[in-house]
Amino acid sequence: MDSGYFKFYHEDSFDSRNHLDTYLTSSQEASFIEDILTFPIKKLHKMFREGHIKGDILIDLSKGSMVHYLYAACEFFEHILVLKITDRCIMELKRWVDERTGAFDWQHAAKLHLDIEGDSEKFQEIEANVRSALQHVVKCDLTKENIMEPMVLPEADCVISGFLLDVISKNHDDYIKYLGKFLKLLKPGGHIILCGALDTTYFTMGKDKLHYLKHDENLPRDALVKEGFAIDCCEVKNSSVVSDLTDYKGIIFIVAHREK
Repeated sequence: MDSGYFKFYHEDSFDSRNHLDTYLTSSQEASFIEDILTFPIKKLHKMFREGHIKGDILIDLSKGSMVHYLYAACEFFEHILVLKITDRCIMELKRWVDERTGAFDWQHAAKLHLDIEGDSEKFQEIEANVRSALQHVVKCDLTKENIMEPMVLPEADCVISGFLLDVISKNHDDYIKYLGKFLKLLKPGGHIILCGALDTTYFTMGKDKLHYLKHDENLPRDALVKEGFAIDCCEVKNSSVVSDLTDYKGIIFIVAHREK
């Protein structure tokens, strides 16, 4: 089906809470947990524990109001900056940070992180640590060359982007353009971590279908190499579900660093 039929993430009032309830709930009926939550958390845990990715500043540029990437990251960075392109995503995330009534429940993500670590006793501690780390949640503008204009951010040691490039890019040229803007946030030697869906054309939110950029693993790999990055890790997980909600065939997790 032509992508023009679909709505767009950043143009058509993306409902961040609906997204969480549809794709990241802890319900036993949840189909996507293994692919969208468990796989990235396990890979992030491994990468950070190896000790090569750490520093002062981590910037998260991810789809919706997801926080599960940051359970594994918060102890390795002094400061975490979360950039969002819509007010709605910011409001939903801050609702969780401030422990307000009706906030999305991320306890299943915290439990998974602690199960991987083998230390289930630190449940309340890890939740508090992530909330404490998320004190800088700000809006960015992807139409600007400096997406934080007029602010100039300090260069980051690491940028994480989960599923965002796939939904804001209308074509491969867009993907490369936006990726280039993300990479400019990094200091020399800094790392970028990308997680995305492969061979996807849409995802469903309520009654609406939203655009997803169809691509294979070569698009992010080739784009990073052309920008002068070395690939440290690239792993693809085949989809574990068949659903009318979305048609992705796999999930990619890729880590690269900028040559000094």
